[in-house]
Amino acid sequence: MTVHGNQNHQYLSKKLYSNEIIYKIIEKKTIDNYELKDLLSTAEIKDLSILATFLRNRIDDKFVTYSRKVFINLINLCKDSCSYCTYKKEPTDAEAVMLSPSQAIAIAKLGKKARCTEVLIVTGERPEIKYQEAKRWLTVLGYKNLSELLADLSDKILSQTGMLPHTNAGSLTKKEMSMLKSTNASLGMMLESSSERLTDKGKAHEKAPSKNPKVRLKSLVSAGELNFPITTGLLIGIDESFDEVVESLLLINNINKNYGHIQEVIMQNFLPKKGTPMEYAKSPSYPYFLRCITAARIILEGISLQVPPNLSPDVYSNYLDAGINDWGGISPITPDYVNPESPWPTIENVSTVTRKKGFTLRARLPVYPKYIINSDLSRKFVHSDLKDYIEPLIDKYGLVKEEFINNEY
Repeated sequence: MTVHGNQNHQYLSKKLYSNEIIYKIIEKKTIDNYELKDLLSTAEIKDLSILATFLRNRIDDKFVTYSRKVFINLINLCKDSCSYCTYKKEPTDAEAVMLSPSQAIAIAKLGKKARCTEVLIVTGERPEIKYQEAKRWLTVLGYKNLSELLADLSDKILSQTGMLPHTNAGSLTKKEMSMLKSTNASLGMMLESSSERLTDKGKAHEKAPSKNPKVRLKSLVSAGELNFPITTGLLIGIDESFDEVVESLLLINNINKNYGHIQEVIMQNFLPKKGTPMEYAKSPSYPYFLRCITAARIILEGISLQVPPNLSPDVYSNYLDAGINDWGGISPITPDYVNPESPWPTIENVSTVTRKKGFTLRARLPVYPKYIINSDLSRKFVHSDLKDYIEPLIDKYGLVKEEFINNEY
């Protein structure tokens, strides 16, 4: 059931206002975490979905967004080995990738022709630490480390295409992030889980030291200290408990309360992949994943919420009834290199699904509208060097002009 505006409020007041905790949430009153956790774990999912929808509509009851992007898989060697990952390759693998800047820029230019506005640059985690091949690749290109390459490549993409880079290179340090601030509209880094238990022997992150929650949370804080908009998220179904999901969401929300820089949280459902240690693990059940999504919407105050549509092709429309307001990056020309077995639905299909739920699909930039149209936030979070690239692309809502997407610009 999708309800909007005043109708939504009236439905809530008849149905749910008698619940003291829900009443506190609706009225933005202080709520004890123990009470919140009890509500999220025991309430009927239908009631949580209604509450989540209400909270989403309070942010925006008109638009659901996506980012029209081109995906640059810069280097897929990685010092970590997550138990579910097929993105990481070894140097001897036929699918190992180490692009030159000219190759990456050529891909970006193809994205420009397709009216993309985001260049997603993805790498493995510090590959030069583990692999001599990666170190030689950087040396031949004239860089001391991957961060230097990312900074220079982002600058070249921005100046040569006018498209906005969004880099996801794992748990960067504050110094490394600062090198990207003038050329990247935002950063990406999945927290995945705040549970250190998942780094234990036999668990998903046993061989992935950069996935230690302390490392990831430090990077989130560093981005906040730099006033750098960032997208993070959780991977659901990797043997975490629901309590751990809630704890992770509370940590994300608390960090954002301090800095206001977490623009979006992705709720990503685990899919087992052939040839990995977790090949025979089960994906999260639909009811469990739905509960996690509603919990995210209820906990995350004003932060946008995304579920990737390509990972739930048959049911992704239902997540609009659980409080999400964004579909993430969708590319009309490049695959999802992290999940190549799960192609993105067409933008036309996503638009139709969104419209049937009562919303209009709109393209956004990799930096969220609130950081653009609010002058105070813009001064704080958008680097001055980026503003001349952003302004010609946006309308009064801070979204991409429809005439640009329709090639009428």
